[in-house]
Amino acid sequence: MNRRRRKKLQRQLVQAAAWAEPARVARLIRAGADPDLPDRDGTTPLYRASVQNRAAIVAALLAAGADPNRESGTGEEGLPLCGAACWGHDDTVRVLLAAGADPDLREDAGHGHSARDWAGFGPHPTTLALLAGNPAT
Repeated sequence: MNRRRRKKLQRQLVQAAAWAEPARVARLIRAGADPDLPDRDGTTPLYRASVQNRAAIVAALLAAGADPNRESGTGEEGLPLCGAACWGHDDTVRVLLAAGADPDLREDAGHGHSARDWAGFGPHPTTLALLAGNPAT
């Protein structure tokens, strides 16, 4: 696949991660979009889906090889788990944790906030409980 086509697919995947049905995301991945790579703006599909609380898409991206601990963007974006925890998206937080997302990992190359920090700023007590390892919430 040529570079131009790959970039186009990647941009479409990041957009689809926020609003499309899981089947659309699966088609884009089958067509060659990489579930773990960012688009030209630096946004990863997993981060976009996590911030939008698209738990089914998050699960599909993770199953296709997306890294739950890969940071997205520069500055305003960050880790998928932080994005979901910031908004109290508990379903997405559960999926990310099950895939190995680290609740203590800090954004901004280790100098920023963790998912626990973001959930506390919310405040999102249910999300905090999930991040502390209490699956009953």
